[in-house]
Amino acid sequence: MKTEFLGKTLSGPFTIPSGIVTTATSIIQYVFDHIPEVGVVTTKSIGLEPRDGNREPVFSQYAPGCFVNAVGLTNPGAQKSLELLGKLDIPEDRFLLTSIFGGSVEEFVAVAKILAPVSDGLELNLSCPHAKGYGMAMGQDPELVREITAAVKAVVDIPVIPKLTPNTPNIAEIAEAAIAGGADGICAINTLGPGYTAAHGHPVLSNGAGGMSGKGILPIALKCVREIAQVTECPIIGCGGISSAEDTEAFFDAGASVVGVGSALTGLTTDEIATYFRTLSADMEAGSNRAETQIRYDIDMHFQPVTLVENQRVCDDITILTFDRKINIQPGEFIFLWLPGVGEKPFSALTDDPFSLVVIDVGIFTHALMDLPVGTEAYVRGPHGIPADPPEDARIMAVAGGTGLAAVYQLARDFGNAEVFTGARTAQRLYYLEECRQIAEVHVATDDGSAGYHGVVTELLRQRLQEMSPQERDKLVFYNCGPEPMVHAAIAVQREFCSDQQIFSAIDYLTKCGVGICGACAAPDGRRLCVDGPFLKAV
Repeated sequence: MKTEFLGKTLSGPFTIPSGIVTTATSIIQYVFDHIPEVGVVTTKSIGLEPRDGNREPVFSQYAPGCFVNAVGLTNPGAQKSLELLGKLDIPEDRFLLTSIFGGSVEEFVAVAKILAPVSDGLELNLSCPHAKGYGMAMGQDPELVREITAAVKAVVDIPVIPKLTPNTPNIAEIAEAAIAGGADGICAINTLGPGYTAAHGHPVLSNGAGGMSGKGILPIALKCVREIAQVTECPIIGCGGISSAEDTEAFFDAGASVVGVGSALTGLTTDEIATYFRTLSADMEAGSNRAETQIRYDIDMHFQPVTLVENQRVCDDITILTFDRKINIQPGEFIFLWLPGVGEKPFSALTDDPFSLVVIDVGIFTHALMDLPVGTEAYVRGPHGIPADPPEDARIMAVAGGTGLAAVYQLARDFGNAEVFTGARTAQRLYYLEECRQIAEVHVATDDGSAGYHGVVTELLRQRLQEMSPQERDKLVFYNCGPEPMVHAAIAVQREFCSDQQIFSAIDYLTKCGVGICGACAAPDGRRLCVDGPFLKAV
């Protein structure tokens, strides 16, 4: 479906709104290369300086297809984003819409000047409802909207598209102010609110409240787009609650030129997102409604309580936490552990009955877990991810470092016929070896030689593979889990003897939401660890 938009003939009429999925350049490039229905790709909002955003939880579900988020404008800053976006290969029939934000007119101008050279257009985030001093706080003032728009237009020669908040009594007035400032188009709407979700008497989002998205805001979004269309003939990017061809047509009827689909992508794998957009486009031509059947309305982000029964310290910065109940989890899946007021993080389960996990002290949340007292109530959501599925006749070779042993232990236990390679700096940092030896052949390496092989675990792996015949190696399936340098080193060794089809790896990328929305766990090839993995096939 070709679409005319701001001087370009686009490959499709859809966009993915800012802050959803396409937040990393590897994902953006994947969409450019594989999803032509998405003619406009919108980046995550970028500010002048790097910003960590809010501590997890940052994404919460309050009903099927309905969510609240408060990521907190996480971004690497304008200069780093210039470097990253500049490496993109943008097809002629696509449009890169770079979303920017600032705390003042001057900041908007500064970011715009930096990023305009690598962008087809700039989206002005005047609508984020949960970042104090940004977004909605500015976008509710018509004069300030006009001033920011005019100031940005004065320093760039590409289209400028303010994104407007629905949290205003008269969005048409705000749109008119943006047009008066020289806006080339309008994007509406951003999330509604902020809204609040709670679990077990605690606010879920670390920010306390966040922007509401998904099916529940569709009527408001349609109303806003219709009101904007009545006061301007500029192109409108319409978004908010879209899941079906019927919703899309309603937005076009309301006055939208391009339509954004965001929350509907929650939980979908990267391949499933591509299939969804193909189906959605076909639905619009055929008058069918098959795309909506692909949406994951079964996503469950509820928390269940668990009580700590043992905190077993391995060494100064490693501990094993055991809780009072079984967690239904398959090898390869992971869970999130939540401590209200502290945060949440993803973990592989070391054991599922009783549920236990390994913690390494690397930050605020894990530091809090190190001395967690017995009897503490915490909360678990999940499982998330795709279970491992090796061939029945496979011999598993699992390579682990850090907390990665938890993930590979379950693989060896449940599938059998396994060898486990685990490494650490010293013997003191090794754990769960006797349990592993009961279910698998275990190979140990330490950097200082205090236990097992004196050297790194990948050297030990190479020696073992050299001992095997080609026929034996053909039966191998590798599962690597641990820090990125170790995983890459393991893959390099495995490729010397075996094919990529035999190699699966889970790297400790940052995983924030667990359902594929925030894009924080993007792999270099554009896949997302939380929905396409955690074990990703080597490519």
